[in-house]
Amino acid sequence: MAPPISFRWVRRRLSSGDKFRRLVLFGFGPSAILLLCLFPAGAHSQQQAAGSETSSRLFREQPFGKELAAEDLASIEGAVLDLSGATVSGAEVSLTHRDGTTTQSMLSQVNGQFDFIRVVPGFYVVIVKADGFALYTSAEFNLTDRQVYELPDVSLSVATASTEVMVRPTDLIAAEQIKAQEKQRLVGVIPNFYTSYIYNAAPLTWRQKFSLAARGTFDPVSMLGVGFAAGLEQAHNTFPAYGQGAEGYSKRFAAKFVDGRTSDFLTHAVFPTLFHQDPRYFYQGSGSIKSRFVHAVGSAFVTRSDSGRSVPNYSYLLGDLSAAALSNLYYPQANRGAHLVFTNAAIGLGGRIGGNLMREFLPRRFTTNVTRDDKP
Repeated sequence: MAPPISFRWVRRRLSSGDKFRRLVLFGFGPSAILLLCLFPAGAHSQQQAAGSETSSRLFREQPFGKELAAEDLASIEGAVLDLSGATVSGAEVSLTHRDGTTTQSMLSQVNGQFDFIRVVPGFYVVIVKADGFALYTSAEFNLTDRQVYELPDVSLSVATASTEVMVRPTDLIAAEQIKAQEKQRLVGVIPNFYTSYIYNAAPLTWRQKFSLAARGTFDPVSMLGVGFAAGLEQAHNTFPAYGQGAEGYSKRFAAKFVDGRTSDFLTHAVFPTLFHQDPRYFYQGSGSIKSRFVHAVGSAFVTRSDSGRSVPNYSYLLGDLSAAALSNLYYPQANRGAHLVFTNAAIGLGGRIGGNLMREFLPRRFTTNVTRDDKP
């Protein structure tokens, strides 16, 4: 059965040649004169040329291996709309053959319309690209000789926004933060490696805890501190059994050195690993003096777990006691016992409280290479 005759089809045929015009005049009489007046010969061809010029059509014929007469070629018409029914102009509309070859391409006009003429019959799809819209591909359709195919309206949907989120392992983030912390020094000299100015710092792995402990406890400035402490004991003749002179100083230096190293590793690495606690001091830096004082003193007794919860600071308490207990192995026989253990433990705890107060109340600008990160 022949396809129904539409107004658009008649308009094309009226402008196609004198032979069809005479047929219309003969068959339809005077009423056809009105149509011919409305559509003079060559009008459609002029409109087609103007439309091609405004839509920047890129035309290319694909004969697909056979020669066809001009009147046997087909054409395609359609319109590009969005989901609300509004026309979309400037969309790139491509006609693609079944074999993947793009035969013609053009931009949709101001009213969203597009049309492809002189198309070799065959199987095609129409592909539409437009900024802000998802790619549209029509269903495949078959063009026959002389057919004027009206493509169903193309409805473009809004492109789905995609957000790329790069997830970085926390151990890599922690490694970067530790690297920055290891450059922190009070007045540019004294190590301040265990102060975190990043409120929500990434938790440390056990390897990172041991690495940071080694970096801090064997820092050259720490060794100077051990030498100074041994000199004070020498001057006050603390632990007389060590004697005086170079031998007495070397024994005191060795004792202070072992005291500091065992305390640092036990409180900053061993017990924090066992109890999954963070060995660092987290700078508050804001609020009243009282709240900052409570935070600094309390950090010796309450710390942050690797999961971010506040927990009793078993690492400091047990680390100081354990280091003090080990001192019974190398201190003079006359000074060993419970008194030595609790004295050294108290000194270690008091030193941590004093250190925390210094970290909290010394202006942050006194520490070099500080990473800026305000408390949320």
